[in-house]
Order: sequence, then structure tokens, then C-alpha cells
Amino acid sequence: MPPPIITLTTDFGTADSFVGTMKGVILSIAPDAQIVDLTHEIPPQDVQAGAFAVASAYPYFPAGTIHVIVVDPGVGTQRLPIAVATGSTTFVCPDNGLLSRALDQNGARVGGVPFVMDRTALPDTWHAVRLTNADYWHQPLSTTFHGRDIFAPVAAHLASGAPIESMGVRITNLVAFAVPQPTSVSGTSIGQVLHVDRFGNLTTNLRSSDLPQGQIEIHVGGKAIAGLSETYQDGGDLIALIGSGGTLEIAVRNGDASRALHSTVGAEVHVISRS
Repeated sequence: MPPPIITLTTDFGTADSFVGTMKGVILSIAPDAQIVDLTHEIPPQDVQAGAFAVASAYPYFPAGTIHVIVVDPGVGTQRLPIAVATGSTTFVCPDNGLLSRALDQNGARVGGVPFVMDRTALPDTWHAVRLTNADYWHQPLSTTFHGRDIFAPVAAHLASGAPIESMGVRITNLVAFAVPQPTSVSGTSIGQVLHVDRFGNLTTNLRSSDLPQGQIEIHVGGKAIAGLSETYQDGGDLIALIGSGGTLEIAVRNGDASRALHSTVGAEVHVISRS
């Protein structure tokens, strides 16, 4: 059998030893584990960015991969530590909205105001537990480093074959924020910026199928863009294109669209038919 894969996504950065310590705990329990650093550059305490990063990447990993996500401003409080098995993927993380976009991808719609937290029922194929069995934790337990003491060892034990049911008590809903959905009004598709990458590109929730047919014009940040480009080097300085994730992106050629347009997560994008 191939070695188990465990990915790590955190807001820890790499200047301190936090990430390396988590890896040490994992390898002490599951020495054959293949550890993949998804990213450790999530902005501090930015649960929405953590949710976006994991949802963008986890579908590309082999079945059986375990994804550890530690963006945890509520560490040590009443927020729950959880493990969630989806059938092909397992997540180990705090129950604070980090799985919102993965839930959305699997058809679980959270109602209410976009980006506001609520509780949502799990898809039928998902199995979640609250991590209560301290036998699978690193001891002594710190109130400030559950990445080391709960999430890393639980992931390692799961990778070593321990059943998720043994980790704790089953739960049937998770904390999640409402992911904004595209709308269409009088031939205009309206979406929102979901993410700003390190290049300043604005990633939206508008897929190709959401856009009007024929000639289009994209409006964002008080600017208009005529049509779609094929690459980041096509067209004028300000361009729109379908990015690698299959959604509309706004970019500035060799520049930063977020700064140029004074736009960030939540900004509206209107796509108008000019046919």
C-alpha cells in the first residue's frame, strides 16, 4: 500500500517551529506518513481564507488523504475539535467554518447573510465526530496549541488505521458561513470576489456557465472590462479571464488588481451582455 498522505494548512507561517513540531508529532505516530504542506501562509485568524485554500486543493489529492487545517482563533475555548470523513477525504480541524466551502461544493447550502456563521446539516455521505477521546491526543494538553496536541496526533492515528468512530462522539451539523451564490438579474450575472491571491488577482464565484452568452462586459471596482482574455498577458492592463479553478478572475497584467480596483473579498462583480 502507498504511504498515507496528510496535508497541513495553517496560519502559522514558517518563521516559528509550530509546523515542524506538528510534523514531529505525526511522524512519531505514523512514521510512514507522507506530509504535504498545502500552505502555512493563511493570513492570521482568517478562517474564510483557510476554507478557500482547502476547498480549492483537496479534490486534487488521492482518495484517503487526510487534511489537517489549523486556523484557530478560538483555540482553547468552547469551539469543538472535529474530524470529518466524506467517503474519499478526511478533514481534521476546529469546527469554526473552515469546511464551509467544502460543504458548499458538496451541495450543503448555508442560509443567511454571506460569510456569516451558522450551523448546517452534513451531507448524507459525511460522517463527523467531536474529538473527545483523549487517548488519541498528545499529553499534556495545551490550551493554546491544539494543532500539536489534538489535530496532528488524531490525523496520525487515522492514517495508521484507527477508525474515526473511535475518536469521539458523532455530530450531525457543523459551523459554517454562507457562501455567496451568483445571481442573474435582467441578463446581468452578479457575483462576488471570494479570494485575493498573492498576485492580487480577484477570484470570483462566477463560473463560465454563469456568464451571459455572446459579447460581455465585466464591471468591478468602478471599471469596465470588455470581454475575456485567454491568459494573464492578453488584452489591456486590466483583464478578466477564466482561471485554473474554472471561475472568473480579474487581474492586472504584471500588477495587482486588488490594489488597482480597491477591491477585496465580498466585492460585487457584474457581467453584462453586450450582444
